[in-house]
Amino acid sequence: MTSRTRVVVIGGGMAAARLAGQLSAASDDMDVTVVGEEPHAPYNRVLLAEVLAGRYAPEVIGLPEPSAARWLRGVRAVRLDRDERLVRCDDGTSLPYDTLVLATGSNPVLPPLRGLFDDFTDFPGGPGGPGAAQELPRGVHPFRTLSDCRALADEARPGARAVVVGGGLLGVSAARALNGLGVHTVLAQQGEHLMERHLDARASALLREHLESLGVEVHTQCRVRGLETRPDAPGGRAVSAVVLADGYRLAAELTVLACGVRPRVGLARAAGLEVRRGVVVDDELRTSDPRVHAVGDCAEHGGVVYGLAGAAQEQADALARVLLAAAPQPDRPSTPPTAPPYTGTRALTRLTLAPAATAAGTAAGRPLDLAAFGETEPRPEDDVVHLADATRSVYRKVVVRGDRLVGGILLGDLGTVGALARTWEGDEPLSSAPLLHLLTNDGGI
Repeated sequence: MTSRTRVVVIGGGMAAARLAGQLSAASDDMDVTVVGEEPHAPYNRVLLAEVLAGRYAPEVIGLPEPSAARWLRGVRAVRLDRDERLVRCDDGTSLPYDTLVLATGSNPVLPPLRGLFDDFTDFPGGPGGPGAAQELPRGVHPFRTLSDCRALADEARPGARAVVVGGGLLGVSAARALNGLGVHTVLAQQGEHLMERHLDARASALLREHLESLGVEVHTQCRVRGLETRPDAPGGRAVSAVVLADGYRLAAELTVLACGVRPRVGLARAAGLEVRRGVVVDDELRTSDPRVHAVGDCAEHGGVVYGLAGAAQEQADALARVLLAAAPQPDRPSTPPTAPPYTGTRALTRLTLAPAATAAGTAAGRPLDLAAFGETEPRPEDDVVHLADATRSVYRKVVVRGDRLVGGILLGDLGTVGALARTWEGDEPLSSAPLLHLLTNDGGI
């Protein structure tokens, strides 16, 4: 009789939940254990801004927790013993594995701001380094986990003043959510325009106009130098202002650090696995140790760290197929089938900025939808098509290379451009779907 394959997944996020669910549902021959550092059940991290804004209760964004898997909440893996094939945990337990999956996600980047920590010379440069155990001043919050979201919501009262540092996808989402709660919100972005990884200058200008029309104060090309704090009982500190590089001072009772994320690779590096920006994996999501795989924000495939929920889910799906194909089955031929390789993700980034709620509970203003995908900066030989209507805050830009759509930026009512996104995702030749039709088709996305 064949013993069950012991699969240990480190990380309790979206990728881990999806992988554990598929393995548990498809095979009785897998003994799946998930080690999750957060005390909560798995949840959809994409919707944290909706929880902060009060549109969803925390339980609404919860994900199914596979009943057939053993789920260890509030437990942190501290060391990988690859020779013994053991995962050492902070509660003293050791978990043996036949297959190990790293789904450790990413950490928020903490910028080197004076006043952020008591000892600036010991600044950690992000969680996990020397001095990382120091506490942030009261009122200063990263925005990455459900605990971060709850702590921020507890302090976000109407009339409070907040500064969001970072104008990327997460910073824009956090600023809009705080603004909707009646918080006076300033968004400080070091780059030339908002969401510069995803939007061009024209689309970003429309996004900025929309945020400012809602009451968010936006500063671009604005470098934050440090924080001012005041004494806070018992023996702590609380933020009182954000200081810009030119000396300008922004009063702040709340400061949100939305300065990007960094793949969480400390366990993998300490265990001697190959790490560049992320944990390097091949087309079977396998690391430099054939018994160890990695998926999600911590994984680097083909030189790319996606850091997006869609890619994490696709990688979890691909790895589930790999592991299930390799699992021993009594009725299976001696040579198991080969799972299709993971070749990368065609990632689409989407954000909806919902209108604010009035005192009567109705929505004030229009929502703004945006999506970006593929290569939005054209090569010299590419064709670029723009459609714009500033009066309706609608902007569409697509990049065409030969007969293929290779990227685009869509801002406004995305219900009219679903066919465009599907054409890109399917890598379909444009000859079968005229471009003008795609740009105006009422398709849904």
